[in-house]
Amino acid sequence: MANILICLILGLVAGIISGMTGIGGGIIILPALMFFLGFSQHLAQGTTLALLVLPIDLLAAWTYYKQGDVDIKVAAILCLGFIFGGWLGAKIGLSLPNEILNKGFAFLLLISAMRILLLSHSESL
Repeated sequence: MANILICLILGLVAGIISGMTGIGGGIIILPALMFFLGFSQHLAQGTTLALLVLPIDLLAAWTYYKQGDVDIKVAAILCLGFIFGGWLGAKIGLSLPNEILNKGFAFLLLISAMRILLLSHSESL
């Protein structure tokens, strides 16, 4: 029962943050599954990918679309690359040891955070 509650709260928080900021829920859900439920990197990645299928993001995207904040042409072109890239990335990810995936994911989060912090700071000067 506790795991169900954790998953519901995690999904709610990740959905709110994703809808507010446009980030994929995976940036929140993936590490949380590892931390709170003890998932391996592979299991957390597979589970996160499974939940982010079209119906989940559709409502958030529709909300932005109604405000005129979606470029359908760009989204469609990105989607074509993303479909193939997601498949290829999953193949590569499954072939890598868990430790390498952990470090790679942490590195991407760190670089992303540093870039956002530095850009935010330089824009306010």
